[in-house]
Amino acid sequence: MTKVRHVLGISGGKDSAALALYLRDLYPNLNIEYYTSDTGRELDETYALIERLKSALGRDITEIKSIENNNTNAESNFDHFLELYGGYLPSSMARWCTKKLKLEPFEDYIGEEPTISYVGIRGDEDREGYISKKSNVQSIFPFRENIWSEDVIKKMLSNQNIEQIQSLYREVLSTNELESAIPYLSKKLGLNFTQKQKLEALLRIGVKSFNKVVFQFLKTTDYPVGKLDSFPLIENEDIIRLDDVFQILEESGVGAPGYYKKLEYEVEIDGEIKKGIYARSRSGCFFCFYQQKIEWVWLLEQHPQLFEKAMTYEVDGYTWMQEETLEELAQPERVIAIKKEHYLRTHRTQSKFANNWQDDILEAEGVGCASCFI
Repeated sequence: MTKVRHVLGISGGKDSAALALYLRDLYPNLNIEYYTSDTGRELDETYALIERLKSALGRDITEIKSIENNNTNAESNFDHFLELYGGYLPSSMARWCTKKLKLEPFEDYIGEEPTISYVGIRGDEDREGYISKKSNVQSIFPFRENIWSEDVIKKMLSNQNIEQIQSLYREVLSTNELESAIPYLSKKLGLNFTQKQKLEALLRIGVKSFNKVVFQFLKTTDYPVGKLDSFPLIENEDIIRLDDVFQILEESGVGAPGYYKKLEYEVEIDGEIKKGIYARSRSGCFFCFYQQKIEWVWLLEQHPQLFEKAMTYEVDGYTWMQEETLEELAQPERVIAIKKEHYLRTHRTQSKFANNWQDDILEAEGVGCASCFI
């Protein structure tokens, strides 16, 4: 049997930490390597979570390096690449920070060995996450009903594989179950029957049976999971959502990252003092350009030194936000305006849908980079 590595990246966020604890408890025989890639510009709360997680796992977390030799004498890994990019700040349109500080170090760390990478995308998220372009790396999503990546599903459910998949299903389903499955198995994908519809139909027939078929199908490919004699996750039917993640963290004693702590702010609206709640909604660098305006205000008020540090990067016309500088955002009247907008928006939403602070997290997760925030 070919040796296959099992790895899990720890970002310092809630989901990757919960996934490490979840897999440890359910699959203690999986020899998982934990790694992290430090940008040098994370929040203190992020580093604290990683240390608590190390203690809970009883395992070290390998720090993979984005640079071996800091020949620029920069303060951090981020600053090293910022100098190489001529002070050009990363943005949603130019995410060199993710490429240089997360993805390339990960792929160098993996090398050419067959590797299964476990990713903490939850069952209540509608996003895929990072899929390595290296053919020897396969992503698995244990928190989702469908644990397989998009490329695997596309390959398996291709019309040219219909007969092969029907044959594999005959090995795992009873006669009655197979009879109900055949209309979906034999139907070709097209405008009236999409890949998503076929996937959902097969999952309804049975998650375990679907996983067993995928596993056997992968044995006819070069995917890393197909090189295993067995894969325990094919028996798992759990769907882990946001509430479950926080429960896993609390019950383990690790707890949620400190930046999720709800803090009150005050703002005057129509002559009346109102109390709103803010917190950070994601892991990642303290100056992450994906964060919301209210999160920049949170950073200004809760970590003023880090806010000032973020301001120092805004030189030569480069800014973290297109529409205003941090110096402009930090003006008292602008802070009040941001708090007022946030208070009115969140309370308007809450009155309609009874949302809470976790809904803000879900909303924020729809925008950003999964490689940093998992």
